Amino acid sequence: MGQPVASRGRPATPTLGKAMLNKYARAFFTRVLTPFAAFLIRRGVSPDTVTLLGTAGVVAGALVFFPRGELFWGTIVITLFVFSDLVDGNMARQLGRSSRWGAFLDSTLDRVADSAVFGGFALWYAGGGDDNVLCAVSIFCLASGQVVSYTKARGESIGLPVAVNGLVERAERLVISLVAAGLAGFHKTFGVPGIDVLLPIALWAVAAGSVVTLVQRVVTVRREAAEADAAVVAPPGDASGNAPEGTPRNSGATS
Repeated sequence: MGQPVASRGRPATPTLGKAMLNKYARAFFTRVLTPFAAFLIRRGVSPDTVTLLGTAGVVAGALVFFPRGELFWGTIVITLFVFSDLVDGNMARQLGRSSRWGAFLDSTLDRVADSAVFGGFALWYAGGGDDNVLCAVSIFCLASGQVVSYTKARGESIGLPVAVNGLVERAERLVISLVAAGLAGFHKTFGVPGIDVLLPIALWAVAAGSVVTLVQRVVTVRREAAEADAAVVAPPGDASGNAPEGTPRNSGATS
């Protein structure tokens, strides 16, 4: 799973709160994980291998434990493999690598991991959890998360900065969902009463937050696109106002 901040060449524009968390939490984990990252490098392990293994661990934790209602243990397994993302970034820095391929691989596998987590919730509620509404909410969280990520990637691909963070980004979606799942797991694993309601609350919150974030990004892209289009200088015309022969016309087609 990828980081909510810059990773292996990816830029980031964190909010103040995220920047503070990044400053102190990442400094701590960098000190802790640097020796392990160096050990892997000496053994010839590549950052890409760590990324792949970390994603495989997240997918296994989500799709093996969550559909059986083992929310606590599933969250523990996923959390352990989440740290692989910090390790691969640390390895890349030690090796002096900041590649487009690494950034692409991280982003792609982030989507795979997200799908597994919310897919695992959906399978639980479609089966033993026996709640079709929450199954639908889980699927909505899965789909909306992909669309939210796509809006930013697509906007950047057409040359726009997409200068907005949004209410509930990937980091928030995962933290809210996994913390709630881990705590809700205490109900089945340790018999703690009443705490199982946390996951449904979290899923509804993530679903609502994703809608708000999607609207924020669409509005931002629309504004930035309008500003960029207005800044384009129109081709010079002749005295009659017609463009010179051979000047391409804007057909208005979109991809």
